[in-house]
This record gives sequence, structure tokens and C-alpha cells, in this order.
Amino acid sequence: MNAIQDYGAIGDGRSAALVGRDGSIDWLCWPRFDSPSIFGAILDSSAGRWRIAPVAPFRTERHYIKDTNVLQTRFDTGDGVMVLTDLMPVASEEEKDRVLMPEREILRLVECERGEVEVDILFDPRPAYGLRHSRIHRAGKLGFRMETGAGLLVLRCDLPLELTAEGRVWGRVRLSPGDAVLASLIFAADGPAVLPPLGEWSLAAVARTVNWWQSWASGARYDGPGRDMVIRSALALRLMVYAPSGAVVAAPTTSLPERIGGPLNWDYRFCWLRDASLTVRALTGLGYMDEAQAFVHWLLHATRLTHPELRVLYDVHGNKPPAERTLDRLAGYRGSRPVRIGNLAAEQRQLDVYGEVIDAVTHFVREGGSLDRETEGVLRGWGEYVCRHWEEPDEGIWEPRTGRTTHTHSRVLAWVALDRLLQLHAKDHVRWAPAAYFEKNREAIRRAVEARAWNPSLQSYVAEPDGDRLDATLLLLAWYGFEAADSERMRQTYRRIRDRLGAGDGLLYRYLSDVRPLPDEPPADEGEPSSPGEAAFGICSFWAAEYLALGGGTAEEAQNLFERLCGYANDVGLFAEEIDPSSGAALGNFPQAFTHVGLINAALSLARRLEGETPMPRQVPERREESEAEQVRV
Repeated sequence: MNAIQDYGAIGDGRSAALVGRDGSIDWLCWPRFDSPSIFGAILDSSAGRWRIAPVAPFRTERHYIKDTNVLQTRFDTGDGVMVLTDLMPVASEEEKDRVLMPEREILRLVECERGEVEVDILFDPRPAYGLRHSRIHRAGKLGFRMETGAGLLVLRCDLPLELTAEGRVWGRVRLSPGDAVLASLIFAADGPAVLPPLGEWSLAAVARTVNWWQSWASGARYDGPGRDMVIRSALALRLMVYAPSGAVVAAPTTSLPERIGGPLNWDYRFCWLRDASLTVRALTGLGYMDEAQAFVHWLLHATRLTHPELRVLYDVHGNKPPAERTLDRLAGYRGSRPVRIGNLAAEQRQLDVYGEVIDAVTHFVREGGSLDRETEGVLRGWGEYVCRHWEEPDEGIWEPRTGRTTHTHSRVLAWVALDRLLQLHAKDHVRWAPAAYFEKNREAIRRAVEARAWNPSLQSYVAEPDGDRLDATLLLLAWYGFEAADSERMRQTYRRIRDRLGAGDGLLYRYLSDVRPLPDEPPADEGEPSSPGEAAFGICSFWAAEYLALGGGTAEEAQNLFERLCGYANDVGLFAEEIDPSSGAALGNFPQAFTHVGLINAALSLARRLEGETPMPRQVPERREESEAEQVRV
């Protein structure tokens, strides 16, 4: 089985697939990110795959075509070399008006560069996480077809394939220099399948897709340190944007484990409000205002039914995700069970989300966005809710399943919510707000955090008021402007976090105690040293680099740490949620939007520091009148 870091991702703004370095597509959910899988071999060898690879043993090298999400894998058998190009076709709106395109498609192009290569093709879809029995049927010149329950799959290839007795599609061909094979998988749910001819049309689709991604990447407003990694992270983040709504999923996968063989396996194919502020800052900081506006619009739309209360997470259309359940027939990635679909965190309470969403809107306004009157009213309502509830316990950002307590991070984000509302109100973006009420509660929150979340014995801020536990979210006090990065308290807190949560080579754990014990979690062996129960956390490590860039350290220290952390990306520049400190291996769902957002934000702050600018601009511009089309509204 491939290691998690052995995968690359392709997508089209509606779904994504994982392609292993062995040429196997082991994960694909159609028609959207959170649909049941069609290929799920990454979670169980019997859950379906689509593999194209040489018959002989091989070595591989991979890369994305520059500034695209078009993946190329180079197979070298010793006797010959072939290149496999994988993509989901995309096109501009103008091109869509001229060209009839399939509803969903994966194109795979095999080309022989040198010598001779014998190639196997195995197509073995298993719909509904491998739990639905569906037969493949021959369709003559139209290839092979399968009804999945969600729609129609059609496989076509310009070499002869056969349907085996086991119900798979298989073929083998020997390629010589200059030979090429095209394969297309199409999905149709909303109407008749569009089946463009293979050949020149498919090659034109490859060229359109390359041009589209390169045109999008060229819009990035960044020339600072690690530009290639920043652009790759932007492209990875764009893969996780659900284009029809603007939502950003946390990852396109479910149940890739935080610990191999353990039960910390979660479904991340949904949209978390906690990611909002960090994501919008990344998008606006790079100049992607269309994506930022779409995401802010989705945030406001998604929260409409529960206003003024906010849920923790939503699906890509702003609805409540399905209830969490386990798929007990699946073996899990390398035996890591259970496999979960849905996420129980949807039932939790996280008071930090109010600050995240309001700060996201503020980032958008800082970059020139504007709000309509109804949105102003929504924001006021959230502020009033925060004033009434900020002292109450919640599950917090890390979603423990052990009940509610009081979290410093949640209180700081309550302060952020009111602080940003007061900024927006002062510049007429949120009019008629009860400013005195907001200011009174903002100052009460500050007093509570400064008095009870500072531990004099540790000389550090702590994760819970009156406690002694450390948490990497404390680094965000500087990010949100609650405390200056160069203050003595923040410098002391950074030192304590580095001492206690450091995992080596610049990596950080997010906390030390495993706060998510589960009934099926085996007890630790007697005498086993204390551990966090999981690997180093990608975004927390980048938070440390950004903290230094914000003024907590020198620019050189920030840049050195940033560059070390970038070295933990896989060979095509992608990160999972976590990093094994002992091996550098990727763990958790993959690719992970949160980690790539952390990389982008650290780079943005570092670039501004190196240019002598304020690392985190916070000034809100005066309101200007906009047309209705220019306003973000609910």
C-alpha cells in the first residue's frame, strides 16, 4: 500500500482524486467531495482502484506541470520510460460556452518516451465505499458503463480492453517511443452523458486545463521567500474549493489516520468555520479576491438557518452534514479503524467560530470588500450572542470528545469578534451596533484572559484559565492582535511552547495530553513515556514560524524555520494534517487545507517583515458606497 505522502491530488473544483506513485487512483468521490467513494483502495484493498503502470518493476519520479494541478508520473523500468499524465479537465466560462464538456471527467494520458514499456490497465470501481454491488457492462464503441446509484460511469480507452470474469476491466499493451494511450472516465448524474471523442479533443482538454491552472496561478500577488511552495499551496487550496458555492473543505479524504493502526480517523470532507479567518487572510493576501468573496458569501449563507448560533461545520452547500457512522466492513488505511463518514463535531459547540467568521469578514473588508445592510444585521446579532455567552464552556478548536470546558483560545476569539465589530462599526461597515455594550464585554474578556489564562509559575499563557496545560493555539494571540508578538508574555509563552511541545527540527505538537480518548483506544503499555498520541501538527508548526515573523523573533529565525518546515512537504509539494517527527511521514487526511493555509500565511507575514512593512495590516478602510453586485450579502 502507498504511504500517504506517496499520493498526489488532482481535481476540478467539485471533487478530487488521489493518485499514487504506482499509477493507481485509490480515492475518488463523485459527484462532489463528500459523496460516497468510487475508488476507495486507500481505505481497503477491496474498495476499488484504477491503476495504469508498467508490468515490469519500475522507479518513479513525479511533478505537477508548472503552476498547475496536472500531475505527471515518470516510470523507468530500465528497458524503457513512460510518462503518465493525470488530470480532471477544467475550462474558463468562455470555453464552456463554446465546448460541450462532460459533467465530471478524469483523463489519463500514457506516453512512451524511450525504449519499450509493457503497460497494464486495471479498472475496478467499487461504488459506495466498496459496499454497493454494481456490474460493469460492455457498451460497444462507447467503452464500458456502470450505474453507481448516484449516476453513470463510462470508461473509454483507445486500446482494446476486456471485461474479466471477476467483473473488472483489464488490458495490456506494449508501447514504443512515440506511442500514446488515452483513457477517459466520465460521470453523469444530471443528464445524458457527454462523451467527447478521444484523440485530439482529449489533448485539447489537457491543454485547456494546463492553461486554466497557469492563468489562475499567475494571479498570485506574491514574490517573497519560498514562492514555489506558496504557489503550490495556493493551488492545493484551490483544489479544495467547491466552486459552485465557494466553500473550502478541510481535506478531500476521510479516515486517513493520525496514528497508524489507531482509531483517530475522521471525515474531513466538510467545511469548518474555525478555518475561516486564516483561509480568507491567505486568499486575500495572495490577491485571490474572487475566491475570498465567494468563501465569505458561503460563510454568511451557510449560517443563515441557525443565526445567531453557529454550527462547527457544514457541508459544501451550507447544510448540516450527515450523522457520523462507521463503515465496519472496511479494513482502514493500514488497519487503522474505524473508517468514519460524517463527523460528530457537527454536534459540538465551539465559541471560537464567532471570532473566526467575523475576522474573516474583516479581512475581506480590509481588502476592499463591502457588506450589505442585511449582513450588517447578521454581524450585529453575532456580536450580541458573543456578549451573552463568552463565559460559557465549549468543546474548543480541537474538538475533544470528553465534554466541555473553558478554553483560552475560545475566549480570545470572543475578544476578536467584538474587537473586529468595533473596528467595522467605527468605519461605518456595521452601523447601528451597540458599541458601548460590545466594548464593555471586549474589555471584560481581556481582563479575564490576562488574569486567569496567564500562569505565573510557568511564566506562560495556558490553554485553560487557571490551568497549566500548553496548547499551540496560544501562538495565535499575536496573530489576532490580542498581544504583541514581541511582548515579554508572548516571548515567554513561545519559549514554553517550544520547550514542551517541540517535536524536533522546528516541528510542534498541538498539545501534549491526548484529549480525545475513545472507548476502543488500547491503553498505553506500562512504562511507556508520555506522548501526545499523535504526530506533530502541520499548521501549528507554521504558526510558530509566523509568530517569529510577526516580531517574536528575528526575520532570519523566521525564515530559517519556515524553510525547514517547507522541507516536510512530499515530492510534489503537498502536506497532510500531521508529520511524523521520527520519519517525516505524512499522517492524517491528505492533502490538508489547514496546513497549506498555515504555510501561505507564514510566508505572507515573513515577506512583509523582510520588506520592512507591518507583518499583519489591521487598518479597516472607510466605508464606500457599492453597487448591489459588489456587496457581500446573506
